[in-house]
Amino acid sequence: MSDENRLLEINNLSIQYQVDDGVVRAVDGLDLRIDKGETLGVVGETGAGKTTTALGIMRLVPSPPGRVTAGEILLEGVNLLELPEEQMRKIRGGKIAMIFQDPMTSLNPLVPVREQIAEMIGLHQPVNSAQALEQAVEMLEKVGIRRERAGEYPHQFSGGMKQRVVIAIALACNPALIIADEPTTALDVTIQAQVLELMKALKKEFRTATILITHDLGVVAEICDRVAIMYAGSVVEYARIEALYHNPRHPYTQALFNSLPDLDVDQTELNVIRGLPPDPTRLPSGCAFHPRCDRATDLCRKERPGMREVADGHSVACFNDMEGR
Repeated sequence: MSDENRLLEINNLSIQYQVDDGVVRAVDGLDLRIDKGETLGVVGETGAGKTTTALGIMRLVPSPPGRVTAGEILLEGVNLLELPEEQMRKIRGGKIAMIFQDPMTSLNPLVPVREQIAEMIGLHQPVNSAQALEQAVEMLEKVGIRRERAGEYPHQFSGGMKQRVVIAIALACNPALIIADEPTTALDVTIQAQVLELMKALKKEFRTATILITHDLGVVAEICDRVAIMYAGSVVEYARIEALYHNPRHPYTQALFNSLPDLDVDQTELNVIRGLPPDPTRLPSGCAFHPRCDRATDLCRKERPGMREVADGHSVACFNDMEGR
């Protein structure tokens, strides 16, 4: 993609939290790109920095204890980290919207769902209250909720229906970018599939770029165009979906795939990645993955590898990347 299609560009982003045990380096020198209309999957274990990255983009990192210590976040060439808060409030919901993993904590239990969507529309569009309410009802219909239910409260909806309401709120002002933070984690498998199908259909209709944060490689294969693999606060591999799934190059990415169950093989035990993710207050020297990596060398222990392109659109941060699986 050319720079004209670039929607969001994150360069050398670092976010830290000051805690009693020291400084948590939640995001550490992260680089990320997403083009207009594209869906980018951000994958990693718990504690990899996925949600903190999302909060950083939205300028919602709680301060204190958190703060952005370096880097830039460019939305259509404008650095969000330099904007005054008043301007940033217009971008939240207007140009960037977020879908959280637990819909119940995103909805006000005392307000009908129609009015919650209308509130978002009224904040960002030049409409009166009657027009905002009608647009809210139309958005509910787009996500599969009948207009007769528009006046009901969140507790009257199932988990999957509540997530549909949250998606309707996120799309209400037709933002350029939606950040979905594990949007199906709190749902059972059947409802997960329905919500994913809904997101795919709405993506085509609204042509909205999406960052999908997840630990589920199956979900990524279903909905994403590109994938960024995160480990210890930074991206270690970035590629188009086909390239990553057919030819993962970073040892951590390959270990993630090897840990998935294979339905064609009779297995008594699943493969696991040895060791644990590093303590973000005490990240190891060099490559953060080297204590768990079978290919680590002295160079890996001493120096941190930078991202380098190994194929067209496929980058990896590794001194000893792997060709093939």
